[in-house]
Amino acid sequence: MDSFTTRTRKAVGSLLAQGFFAGASRIGRMHPRAAPARHGVRVIKDQRYHEGRRKEHLLDVYLPAAATSDPLPIVFYVHGGGFRILSKDTHWIMGLAFARRGYAVFNVEYRLAPAERYPAAIADVCHAYTWVIEHAARFGADPSRVVLAGESAGANLVTSLAAALAYERPEPWARAAYGTNAVPRAVVPACGLFQVSDSARFARRKPSMSSFVAERLEEIEASYLGAAPHAVSLDLADPLVLFERGEAPSRPLPPFFLPVGTKDPLLDDTRRLARALTRLGAVAEDAYYPGEVHAFHAFVMRSAARACWADTFAFLERQGIGPRMSPGLANG
Repeated sequence: MDSFTTRTRKAVGSLLAQGFFAGASRIGRMHPRAAPARHGVRVIKDQRYHEGRRKEHLLDVYLPAAATSDPLPIVFYVHGGGFRILSKDTHWIMGLAFARRGYAVFNVEYRLAPAERYPAAIADVCHAYTWVIEHAARFGADPSRVVLAGESAGANLVTSLAAALAYERPEPWARAAYGTNAVPRAVVPACGLFQVSDSARFARRKPSMSSFVAERLEEIEASYLGAAPHAVSLDLADPLVLFERGEAPSRPLPPFFLPVGTKDPLLDDTRRLARALTRLGAVAEDAYYPGEVHAFHAFVMRSAARACWADTFAFLERQGIGPRMSPGLANG
């Protein structure tokens, strides 16, 4: 059992991590250039995607303000935060970045651990996807051109969603998403934690890993999975393990673009996922950014982040789902 000192250190570390990311988001939003209107983007807040009154079952829609007669390709975005912190509101920069490029962005909130453990988050993501496909036309969006995107824990969730859309599964919320028959055209899971279980694997592989990072990873596993019953499948918490089993999907997997920094402690999960997807016959382009840390692409003023965004947009255009070119993040 953890000592009082260890528990205190973990709690302080968690608060520091949450404060850093949430604070950076708030400060960024105060900048005059963060106003959506300055980028030709309008935002429709707090669309309810699931019945009830829970605040977590909301999403924001980011749309190019300029009128177009053509339906817009969709980015279905899921935020990171270790399944425990942050929100669609802290991830406004992601909605803005894709929308100013010409995508209709659905930026999704979901229930957080430890109050709501697995599979609550992926169930919410599946519900949100089903709602987006059913309501896309309301926003001038094209449900046949969907990109799934997210970072960190969000990368895990969109990869798990891609698995739920490719494999016929027993969970009712996964069946509902599969039943939309809306197969995504691409997946962009950045700097992902693609296996939540066995978080100690990172420290085993790299004994020099700092105790702060190792404890954050252990905390994510404990908070999200808890003591999951043996009867509960972890496939949609550990999509990497699912893909590594090599079972053929019912539908072809979409192309994946997998950006990550070489100083990211989660780096090895991206390498493993690229190999597993390739063995399954999927397109998997892994892109490594030298010296960059976790979620580096969120700091869009930096040259490495701009390069990552440019590479992301180029990948989507190669898949035939890029909108008509407009001034984008890589050039702005």
